[in-house]
Amino acid sequence: MKYRSVEGLGCAWNAQGLLVKNPITRSTITTEPVTVALLHHFRDWNTVARAAEEVGYDEESVTEAVRSLHSLGFLTAEDDPEEGVSSALDPWRPWSHEGTSFHFMTRDAPFVETTDHIREELTTQTPPPLFKDYPDADRLFLPRRQRRLNAPYDEVLYGRRTHRDFAAEPVDRETFSTLMGAVFGLKDFIDAKQFGSLMLRTSPSGGSRHELEAYVAVSDVTDVDPGIYHYGVREHSLELIREGDFRDELTLMCNSQSGVGQAAFSVILTAVVERMSAKYRHPRAYRVMLMNAGHLGQTFALTATALGLGPFHTAAFNDSRVEELIGVDGVSETALYVLSAGLPKTDERGEVLLSNPPMSLASSRASRFDTGRD
Repeated sequence: MKYRSVEGLGCAWNAQGLLVKNPITRSTITTEPVTVALLHHFRDWNTVARAAEEVGYDEESVTEAVRSLHSLGFLTAEDDPEEGVSSALDPWRPWSHEGTSFHFMTRDAPFVETTDHIREELTTQTPPPLFKDYPDADRLFLPRRQRRLNAPYDEVLYGRRTHRDFAAEPVDRETFSTLMGAVFGLKDFIDAKQFGSLMLRTSPSGGSRHELEAYVAVSDVTDVDPGIYHYGVREHSLELIREGDFRDELTLMCNSQSGVGQAAFSVILTAVVERMSAKYRHPRAYRVMLMNAGHLGQTFALTATALGLGPFHTAAFNDSRVEELIGVDGVSETALYVLSAGLPKTDERGEVLLSNPPMSLASSRASRFDTGRD
């Protein structure tokens, strides 16, 4: 009988020891390094006798280990019934072990009713602060007067497009201020009982944690000096981190995308991890952080559209370099998303230039619409 290690196994160390995980079944064992060595010798179909010889252990002990690993779902045998799991994983293979493990290991999170006892337990420690600020930084207070967001909803919703070409014109300060305040600013506070007062924004946030911070690389905003700023939510202000125009550097960090390179400003969204992990202890909460970034991204896009700006979004950036640019460590606070905006470029007729034209016969022929066709 031949055996082979199942696909996608992962190893990690923690206080309990060495863990081996099967992300598909979510089985986890605490074991010794020799188990990993044994699994390595079954990376291709192998017999127990040959594996015992390769690993340097007697066949009887290896047979016992193989039986155990097989029963736990870490080895598959030649005569195991084909369940289609391997072929079903084909769409996940381009994302390697990391993507597969993250998704399957965070499936079916147990829901626990938040009782008074649990709330009390979660609030015994000092909670993380609601706001981040740079008290010693030079700051620019943004105007409280806001542009009216009274464009018809259907025009905004159907008018939203991703823009990659921007005019070489500045965005005026009031428009910029309105966008920052409407998307990232305060809307209200709620009484969350044992959790104290929590902030509300115009976008949803799991548990009202609002773990996301906004840093702005300003290049061309009227009466705002170019620089890297942190958006101060509490004061509706810009806190200076670095002076200068860093658009070219940020563009290179974002794979030279014109949507960043031509934009008047770019917002780098980060997550202060403790704000989320202080309440939600399950790793599925990381999914929620990504969803929250998406919520803010959509609000950014719709608000920019309502203000006559063109929005651009990207997750294609070099995390470490972007985090170094804005001065965060990438561990306790990590970059998630880059949102850019500017005045859309127009042609000689005043029509907005779009990156992609409407659907054509050629593009239709290159697409697959019939789900029943092989």
